[in-house]
Amino acid sequence: MDYPNDQAPGAPVRAGIPEHGRIPKYYAVKAHVSALLDELGEGEPLPTERDLALRFEVARETVRQALRELLLEGRLRRQGRATVVAGPKLEQPLSMASYTEGVRRQGRRPGRTLIGLDRFPCPPALAGEIEVERGEPVWHMERVLLADDERVGLESTYVAVARMPRLDVDFDPDSSFYTYVHERLGIEFGSADERIETVLATPREALLIGTPPALPMLLIHRVSSDTSGRPTERVRTLYRGDRFSFTTRLGN
Repeated sequence: MDYPNDQAPGAPVRAGIPEHGRIPKYYAVKAHVSALLDELGEGEPLPTERDLALRFEVARETVRQALRELLLEGRLRRQGRATVVAGPKLEQPLSMASYTEGVRRQGRRPGRTLIGLDRFPCPPALAGEIEVERGEPVWHMERVLLADDERVGLESTYVAVARMPRLDVDFDPDSSFYTYVHERLGIEFGSADERIETVLATPREALLIGTPPALPMLLIHRVSSDTSGRPTERVRTLYRGDRFSFTTRLGN
């Protein structure tokens, strides 16, 4: 699997393009418009559907479908008759919890299907999050999440090879990663910075999870640290929006 050095760890793997390389035309337009939004900045108006259709040489309906998804994802917002670039989403902190524990607590059987476990040089964006040197080897483990054999999510975990050199040998990918880290490596998780947002699955993600691309997903970004404050993992997890909700306990 190819990992470009400028790929952000929070981005979809392979930019959401399925391994067979065929993507819907609207998704290609969506990717182009998304890049345009980054250039325009918050509050700037988007070119008209007609202008975008001419620019990308597609039908206006194809542009509309791409814009509908960007609106649902919160990248765009309506302002009167205009469509403008939306600002960043609000962040809601959540408590630290294991997927395995959560599923078992509801009387269901957790499971996972390994998609890939790859080793690659750490890109700059990821290096800053898990505090390793750029180019240092890191693991990327991608797994489909199961509940009673039903596909309910997709998880990408990034960890430094130096901290877990035998991950590809000692770890059972169908088991709990947290249990492996704690019991086999003696690492105690101390805290986590977590962010949750609503997105749509990419064509590749929808194929892996077995859902239509239009189904809203809950996306969780997490950077976990050990009890000494040293970052341990960077995780990107998609959960089916029709199958999951999240709760947290608040106190003084």
